[in-house]
Amino acid sequence: MAIMIRYISAVLALKSDRRGVTMLEYGLIAALVAVVVIGAITTIGTNLNGIFDKIGTSI
Repeated sequence: MAIMIRYISAVLALKSDRRGVTMLEYGLIAALVAVVVIGAITTIGTNLNGIFDKIGTSI
């Protein structure tokens, strides 16, 4: 029970602290950028794989 009270106290302290909100926003932006980068790399990798397959079959 004491752990739960400490957790709730910490959450309420972050709620009133604007730095916590800003950190959360930056974290969400970083997560979104990471998802976009992973998607782009996956797409580029698939396209390159197809190109190298065509080159390999033509040789």
